[in-house]
Amino acid sequence: MRFSFLLASVISIVLLSSPVKAARLQSWYFDPVQNQLDITTDSGVQPKAFLIHNPTRLVIDLPGTKNLDDNTIRKSLGSAVREIRLGQVDSQTTRLVIELAPGYTVSPEKLLIQGDSSSHWIVKFTSIERAAFGDSQAVVVNTNVNTNAGEEQIPIQIGAISQFAGVVPLGKELLELSSQLKTLIARYSFLSPGMFFLDLDTGNYLDFNGEKVFPAASTIKFPILVALFQEVDAGRVKLNETLVLRRDLKAEAAGSGVLQYKPVGTKLSVLETATKMITISDNTATNMIIDRLGGMAKLNQRFRSWGLQNTVIRNLLGDFKGTNTTSPKDLVRLSALVTNKKLLSSTSYSQTLAIMRRVENKRLLPAGLGKGAVIAHKTGTLGVLLGDAGIIELPSGKRYLAGILVKRPFGDKRARDFISQVSKLVYGYLGNNASRINEQ
Repeated sequence: MRFSFLLASVISIVLLSSPVKAARLQSWYFDPVQNQLDITTDSGVQPKAFLIHNPTRLVIDLPGTKNLDDNTIRKSLGSAVREIRLGQVDSQTTRLVIELAPGYTVSPEKLLIQGDSSSHWIVKFTSIERAAFGDSQAVVVNTNVNTNAGEEQIPIQIGAISQFAGVVPLGKELLELSSQLKTLIARYSFLSPGMFFLDLDTGNYLDFNGEKVFPAASTIKFPILVALFQEVDAGRVKLNETLVLRRDLKAEAAGSGVLQYKPVGTKLSVLETATKMITISDNTATNMIIDRLGGMAKLNQRFRSWGLQNTVIRNLLGDFKGTNTTSPKDLVRLSALVTNKKLLSSTSYSQTLAIMRRVENKRLLPAGLGKGAVIAHKTGTLGVLLGDAGIIELPSGKRYLAGILVKRPFGDKRARDFISQVSKLVYGYLGNNASRINEQ
């Protein structure tokens, strides 16, 4: 099994294959600026944690989770956190060990571990402090994930699952809808879907492989658009400024869009470029926006700061090999943050939604919506994948968020039918049960 790492500042992501009858660790990322560790799994887990001193180590166990690698993975970070180790402590438990650098310590009450769902857990070191004089922190410990016998283990309390993306109080899983969905999935057994839908009114949700990592295709253009408007809000980018098409930014002719056929030196405004990126999914326009925003590494770092742990740009568009990644939950996390005005000003929020409402591909999520519904969304298409994500408003004013990614046999159009049927199922359920708050 091969691990792939992307380093942008100090970023580590581990992608692993799915074990049988066990959760899979999808990714982990430590932000050294915020001293925060994010952990995502492909299905729900209940972590356990304890603290060991001299040297200070926070040990986090993920019961029922396998990483399918017998070797311990070690990542040196420096500064206050010396190293993070990842390994399999036994056949059913993945363990992460966060070891502080010599001379640093943390008190149990300064640690906060809480999930925004059962598959995304956030570990916050609210205060890493210098160790008291005389605490040498020089004891030699195992370099793997096993702890030494006789060491005092101080239990760390795991907080309850709180707000999804920090903004939407989670309600209950929509079990009746989930049952209907599984019946539909059984008819499309040749597809491999992941999806997450969230009712903004109740917090109730539908989760099927929501944290699973997929090729992002053109859904990656959604977070890029949000990043652009953040820069507009900050005054570092102006929508009327001119971008010039360079040869190195032109996408391959097999991809989507019209700018690939324009001559080098073609000039467009930022707004024109961003609009083409979304509405007709222009790959060359996307590359121009990525370049204007400082490149892939800076964007990836921004995505992490939003809590999007599975959303990574590894190559410019079109990324026909599917190296750029995201997950259905990441796409919905972004929608949750956008709709709650956590990332954009009111003006930029309105402009973002206005552009996304003009997406020309109406064959996926929009195809399942009823008359009068409005969707702001972004689709994604590769030979082996179809996806769509966005914000849906019913005629009643009710809103919900959607993210769906589907792996398919190359070019299989039945994946399109599947997504539209899922959309119709969810829309009908939420529309007909708008007053239902609790699931039986």
